[in-house]
Amino acid sequence: MNLKINHLQHIGMPIVDLEISRVFYERLGFQMVMHSTFMHEGAQGKVSMMKHKEIIIELYQMPEPELTSVKQRKDGRIDHITFDVDDIDETFLLLKNEGYSVVEDKPVFLNFWDNGCRYFNILGPDGERLEFCQIL
Repeated sequence: MNLKINHLQHIGMPIVDLEISRVFYERLGFQMVMHSTFMHEGAQGKVSMMKHKEIIIELYQMPEPELTSVKQRKDGRIDHITFDVDDIDETFLLLKNEGYSVVEDKPVFLNFWDNGCRYFNILGPDGERLEFCQIL
């Protein structure tokens, strides 16, 4: 098989409240580049594409009754999304000082890649983990 994949196109995430999630991602520097609705089992859901540089996240809010809990969804959930950063310590302090829910007390070292990496996570409005990582 000679499947040609160019790059990651977007990451789709089911969320509970589109407006809360949109504001959260805008605070992280994302801009809404598309907003629409869709039909699911006879009811209308909402979707927004949020973009930061070349990263696109699709936030979609399912119509009732699926809206009540992301855990009720039949689809899988993404464990985490990772953003590459140049300075993990600067990023950590910035997000902590801005009041984001930071999971770790400090960036964590992992013996990945050639020289390791350092990362930390923040939590989004629906409990999604957003990881910030610097490959050393």
